[in-house]
Amino acid sequence: MILVTRSVVILVAAVLLALPAAAAADGIMLVQAGAFWMGRDNGPADEAPQHRVYVRDVWIERHKVTNAEFALFLNATGLRPPGSERRYDEDDADARIHRVRGRWVADRGFEVHPVVEVSWFGARDYCAWKGRRLPTEAEWEKAARGDDRRPYPWGVAPPAPHLAVFGRAYNATEPTDRRPDGASPYRVLDMLGNLREWTVTIFRPYPYRTDGDREPYTGATGRVVIRGASHDDPADSLGLTRRRSYDRRGAAAGHHFVGFRCATSEDLGEVAPGGRSQ
Repeated sequence: MILVTRSVVILVAAVLLALPAAAAADGIMLVQAGAFWMGRDNGPADEAPQHRVYVRDVWIERHKVTNAEFALFLNATGLRPPGSERRYDEDDADARIHRVRGRWVADRGFEVHPVVEVSWFGARDYCAWKGRRLPTEAEWEKAARGDDRRPYPWGVAPPAPHLAVFGRAYNATEPTDRRPDGASPYRVLDMLGNLREWTVTIFRPYPYRTDGDREPYTGATGRVVIRGASHDDPADSLGLTRRRSYDRRGAAAGHHFVGFRCATSEDLGEVAPGGRSQ
């Protein structure tokens, strides 16, 4: 009887391991549905006017995607499958993932640094592989800002080294979890500094409308919005309302100052850290 029981346990475990992965609550934070203040009136014209935007429930990854995580994706799906766009600039001197004995491996010491040199198409494909997607511009800003009009994820204090990675030398990224004091109201980390981030939004003037033609960017037309700030950006360029964008040529290339994180609208309920309040 004991042997049968052990056999059943082993069989069940094997079946569970073989099941495909759905969107899971692994370090992903809930940004609860509601309106927030987007943009600002005292900055560049493309950040104005400050206006209210309603965002539905969205779960966004707490950390930027790392070199080690992206290497797993490359090993599972390939660098550039037939008919796909270039995903990763592996031949760039700034790349931190390389082929070692036939497998993609993160460079030693950079495994948990945010991945660089990933094109917008590579970021899109990675998130789809995870059962997720890139966040919209509005989702990104709400996750970083909350609903109190703060200028930085951590509040109103000016940027400082214990809050964000900025003002660094070229390509001097850091692991994604080293600045807990810089977390957003939703406990999302590294929203400003280290690397800017790809979104799925086409650049358009404000006011932002969720029922317009801003999403999704596909590469067919328009410019794609990039949010956040990089490790080599100066302090005075940090601000969570800052908007940058790339045309298709820029979206199809990797950059040493652009990374990404994924999001999902799939209801992960209360199993996620930062899940629904009771």
